[in-house]
Amino acid sequence: MIKKIIFFLSLMKRKLKFKKNSYSFNGMDLIINYIFKDKSKGFYIDIGAQHPISNNNTYLLFKRNWSGINIDLDKKNIDLFNLARPNDINLNLALSNKVGIENLYYYHDGSPINTLSDKIYYSRIEPTKKIKSIKTDTLNNLLERLNFDKQIDYMNIDVEGYEDKVLEGFDIQKYKPSVISVEYLDLKLNKLEFQNNEIQNILSSNLYKFLTNNDYYFVNWLHADLVFVHKNLRN
Repeated sequence: MIKKIIFFLSLMKRKLKFKKNSYSFNGMDLIINYIFKDKSKGFYIDIGAQHPISNNNTYLLFKRNWSGINIDLDKKNIDLFNLARPNDINLNLALSNKVGIENLYYYHDGSPINTLSDKIYYSRIEPTKKIKSIKTDTLNNLLERLNFDKQIDYMNIDVEGYEDKVLEGFDIQKYKPSVISVEYLDLKLNKLEFQNNEIQNILSSNLYKFLTNNDYYFVNWLHADLVFVHKNLRN
C-alpha cells in the first residue's frame, strides 16, 4: 500500500512539473517558448495578433516578462490588448507592401478570418458580411515612426494569406528577427486540414523561397504555421 502511494505521488509530481500550458490555437507557443527557454527577457512583434490571451502565440512570452508590439486590423482586439497588456505597444493597423487603400473582406468583429487577400476570400465558401475599404501601411514605415532600434527576437505573422505582402514591406536584412513563425494557407489543397498537408507545396512557395534566400532555416511546421530561424541564432 505504501509503495502504491509513493508511486502515485511520484506520478502527480511529474504531472505538475511537466504540465504544458498553451495559449496558441495549435500549440505553436510551446515551440517558441522552448526555443527561447534560456532567454529571460526578449522582444516580439505579433502581426495579426488577434486576442491578447487566447489563440495567441506570444502570451507565454509575455508571462515571462517579454514585451513587444501587437498589431491587428480589428480595433476591438487592440482594445483588449490595451487592457491586458498596457505596457506593450498595441496598434490598430492593416499592414501590406504599400501605403494605400485596400479591400478588407470582413466577416465580423474579432473574426480570425477577416482578410485583405482576394485569393483567400474567393477560396472560401462562407460569405462575408461586407467588403470594407481600409488604409494600409508597411511595417518599415511603422518601425521608422517608432524610431525602432531593438533586436526582434520573435516575429509572428498571421494575416490570412497576406503574409507575403507584409514581408515585402519589411526590410528583413536590416532587422533580422531571430525567429519567425508565419501562417501558410495552402490553396492547392481541397481541405485545409493538417492531415492533408503537402511539404512540396511549402518548399515551392514564394514564402519559403523568400525566407530561405534571406538566411533563414525552415525548422518546424505545425498545422498551418511554419517556423524559420535566422542563421545567426543557430549553433
